[in-house]
Amino acid sequence: MSLNSATLPRELVIGAHPIERTRESIDVLNPSTGALIATVPDGTIEDGLDAVGAAAAALPAWRATSPRERAEILRRCWELMTDRAESIAELISTENGKTLADSRAETAYAAEFFRWYSEEAVRAVGQLSTSPNGANRILVEYEPIGVAVLVTPWNFPAAMATRKIAPALAAGCTVVLKPATETPLTSLLIAKICREAGVPDGVINVVTTSRAGQVVSAMLHDSRVRALSFTGSTEVGRTLLRESSDSILKTAMELGGNAPFLILEDADIDEAVDGLMLAKMRNGGQACTAANRIYVHRSLIDEVAGRLGQRMGTLRVGAGTSERSECGPLINDKAVDKVEQLVDAAVADGASVLTGGQRPISSGSFYSPTVLVGVDPQSAIVREEIFGPVASLIAFDTDDEAVAAANSTDLGLAAYVYSGNLQRALSVASRLEAGMVAVNRGLVSDPAAPFGGVKQSGLGREGAHEGLLEFMEAKYIATNW
Repeated sequence: MSLNSATLPRELVIGAHPIERTRESIDVLNPSTGALIATVPDGTIEDGLDAVGAAAAALPAWRATSPRERAEILRRCWELMTDRAESIAELISTENGKTLADSRAETAYAAEFFRWYSEEAVRAVGQLSTSPNGANRILVEYEPIGVAVLVTPWNFPAAMATRKIAPALAAGCTVVLKPATETPLTSLLIAKICREAGVPDGVINVVTTSRAGQVVSAMLHDSRVRALSFTGSTEVGRTLLRESSDSILKTAMELGGNAPFLILEDADIDEAVDGLMLAKMRNGGQACTAANRIYVHRSLIDEVAGRLGQRMGTLRVGAGTSERSECGPLINDKAVDKVEQLVDAAVADGASVLTGGQRPISSGSFYSPTVLVGVDPQSAIVREEIFGPVASLIAFDTDDEAVAAANSTDLGLAAYVYSGNLQRALSVASRLEAGMVAVNRGLVSDPAAPFGGVKQSGLGREGAHEGLLEFMEAKYIATNW
């Protein structure tokens, strides 16, 4: 299959018409080959503020649009994304590098946020009660917060965009989306689809820029902006929280993860390894929910390591757009360098490489699927997100030991537990310091479930009804009758 780059949207999305301004450009590269896919404008501070202005101008009409009408438009967004799923998946695989299987799954997941929030748009119901002393009635209604800035990462360019756009629009907000410089084309395509579905001009604005810090900072200090939704690293999240504090913005922050994967001694090994492959290798390990620290009961670790090594060692590594590929490239060479350094340091600390542990001899930003055993629990590869196709196995003896090790981090996004005893698994799950826990399954994300972390993995939730409320404010009215 071949991508028709000539039909790709490449312009900033600001209000109704392009703004005439000389801009530099950003090269969008295919990480599988290093080849140039397209160029997009390198937006400026002025572009960001123009986008805020367009969103602010569109806000009164959009918030006055009935919830049912907003819902129908979102439903059409889902229908159009579903109809064009294959071309969207191909674009994701081209600019992100993930396999077509992963891209197809992401496209379906991303589209589902439009369908879910088309249903939630009519459910922002308020409350009515009598005050305890009987003096007045308490009326609570939910209102859209206003203009929201959305900042998304490169690893799920479709899903991270729709997971923010859909609830914001359902709530009656207008948005400015700043996608990652590595994967802007998917966001621009989604904005185009939304316009075709009936989203009015100015409701969704997209600014591509390599000056993310400057442009986002300027937007956050614009008094017309009232909310920020960010997905990315904890380090950048801290900076944005400081920036947001100047204007007291409402913030939703989905930050880094360091997910533990616990295999207890009564687990079904076949199921556990299947779940581990999914939790570890989704998007080649480049996911904030990816299994990062794999704790296996000492009685099972040899068998788990052997089976996992065999599975990882036979994965076909290749271009994301190839139907044969089972593991695509990392996003760029810098990401490969980080993974290589972490693996080399782990080996220096005493770990053994069961399979992989090197760059394949090929062009593109590839790293071989890797299994490490005998990993030092204090090594950097355990303390930091790997964000690559590397599985680090660590033995434990008791549930208490596993839980303590899993919780020994300042992050707490996702966690996984495998056990043949559901009561035991749920007991362990309740003790894990994570915003999400998958029990006997390798996938935790669902548009109908609240997605988010604890500790330094973030604030707020995306998905579910909670995701809608992130873009709304409760107004209390005291009255009598």
